[in-house]
Amino acid sequence: MTEELERAKAAAAEHVVQALRPGLRLALGTGSTAAHAVRQVAARFPGGRFDCVASSRATEELARDLGLAVRPLRGDDRFDLLLDGADEVADSFALTKGGGGALLREKVLAQLSDERVILVDRTKLVHRLGERSPIPVEVVPFARAVLETEFRQQGYRVRVRGGPGGSPFLSDNGNEILDLTPPAPLSDPAATDRALRAPAGVVETGIFVGLADRVVVGYPDGRVEERRPPRARRT
Repeated sequence: MTEELERAKAAAAEHVVQALRPGLRLALGTGSTAAHAVRQVAARFPGGRFDCVASSRATEELARDLGLAVRPLRGDDRFDLLLDGADEVADSFALTKGGGGALLREKVLAQLSDERVILVDRTKLVHRLGERSPIPVEVVPFARAVLETEFRQQGYRVRVRGGPGGSPFLSDNGNEILDLTPPAPLSDPAATDRALRAPAGVVETGIFVGLADRVVVGYPDGRVEERRPPRARRT
């Protein structure tokens, strides 16, 4: 099954990358599907001819190893295109992201991008967020224990994401991540996002609302399906 999913991810990435043109300002996401996109960009455009910013050190290292130039984020940055994956894509086009631990930087880049293209395999499609993946919440280490207690009292099953040697996982920002399993799938992702961000010590959540302009679904046989939210189809 894993091999089939990797073929599906590669199909989605190839479909999007083959339509790129040199000179674009690219925001690069994090995770296994985003990595497929980075490899496809490097293979199709040897030497790299894009202005790239990555959402994590892992993506930055991969891109540079493959010959793509990656630079730090600047104060006046805007991007033509974000290439990223997702842990869940709901019918409403809300996303759960952050399985790779880069949710904060991914959200920053998504908000700075003119078009956000989300690459997934079919297993990431859900009716409502919370059906198959927990909601990552990035928190400052000082407040983590208090936030664990608070979210449990709200009905979430809470897991501290683990890192090397049994220590907590640390994001590139030096923060920890709580993975929250909601008591039921989310009926209002935007309201849940606001509520989770309310307590002091929460840095960001992995709920992305209104940040997907195109969802590209890859299949193991190489087929690809493009989906756009209703507002995009009307324009």
